[in-house]
Amino acid sequence: MSANKKKSGPLNGFRIIELAGIGPGPYCGQLFADLGADVIVIERPGPTMSTVNGRGKKSIIVDLRKPGAADIVLELAQGADALIEGNRPGVAERLGVGPKNCQARNAKLVYGRMTGWGQDGPWAQSAGHDINYISITGALHAFGKSDDVPTPPLNLVGDYGGGALFLAFGVVAALLQAQKTGKGDVVDAAIIDGASSMMGIIYSLMALNLWTPARESNLLDGGAPFYRCYKTADGKFMAVGCIEPQFFTLMLKILEIPAEQYGDQHDKSVWPAQHEKLARVFAAKSREHWSSRFDGTDACVTPVLDLLEAQEHPHVKARDIYTQSGGVTHPQAAPRFENSAPTHAFSLPDKGADTRAVLAGAGYSQAQIEAMIEDALIYTD
Repeated sequence: MSANKKKSGPLNGFRIIELAGIGPGPYCGQLFADLGADVIVIERPGPTMSTVNGRGKKSIIVDLRKPGAADIVLELAQGADALIEGNRPGVAERLGVGPKNCQARNAKLVYGRMTGWGQDGPWAQSAGHDINYISITGALHAFGKSDDVPTPPLNLVGDYGGGALFLAFGVVAALLQAQKTGKGDVVDAAIIDGASSMMGIIYSLMALNLWTPARESNLLDGGAPFYRCYKTADGKFMAVGCIEPQFFTLMLKILEIPAEQYGDQHDKSVWPAQHEKLARVFAAKSREHWSSRFDGTDACVTPVLDLLEAQEHPHVKARDIYTQSGGVTHPQAAPRFENSAPTHAFSLPDKGADTRAVLAGAGYSQAQIEAMIEDALIYTD
């Protein structure tokens, strides 16, 4: 199925070229497509896995290893607002599609670069994944039990939080600047930079002697009895997050624990005993029981749902957060807009399905397209 459909949204009218990759680059491209941008993914030849990150995009296949193939990307960049890529530093330049090559054709182009380590530094050319990038930022060390190894927080903190979202923010900021100045920019989005940026509040707390590097000993890492998860009688869990005193007082009231029996909320010396007390209380009843007791209150106590359960939660359903398309569960586009809400349906393009149409739209004749197919510079579905 081609994603070549009429789109709407606040980024409608912007064209983004995405050099295919994995992880944060494709997710950044998805965010642009979700909000109405015309995103063209330049795929490599060979099999790939179709994911939600490809939704709403157009797909063409160009073999950038072949002489002359770079000219296709440069021609597309000439009519684009931005290009994003996630190769190791220097790879795009060797392929002939680096920022200087592209901006020579289009001075207003924003060139977004997504890496783990950044474009420079002693590890710039080293391989890595999310877990490696956040391991040197201090973020990974903060997750997990105090008596065990750190727990990887999926790939949300690195790839997506510190990577894709910062790349998207950087590209949009540069697009706004280009509209004013007529000159594009090169965005160096490194996961270690973004993840470190998100840790700013933790460093602030450390400066106030309110945070220690020791895991499970702080306000937000499971150390505080009033900010952690508890197991219920049915082997499920409840999340407790009543930081503010009025919310904390309400939690104790619903749990029927006298405040004087519980003790001072912020006295770390009694946190272990308080944790044990709360653990015993929550373990006495099922998750359903506690969910019902806390439902709609300000106690900041909620059920911990798995991925399938989350789709059926009443509030999630009321917000219409998930939809089904092509046999895949899709989270809806975020954030939401009052005056320019995207209205297009989600679709996952077949790899190479848009090769002919995109190149024809860029000005290539049918004869030129057929010749490129014959020379294996491009591929179609």
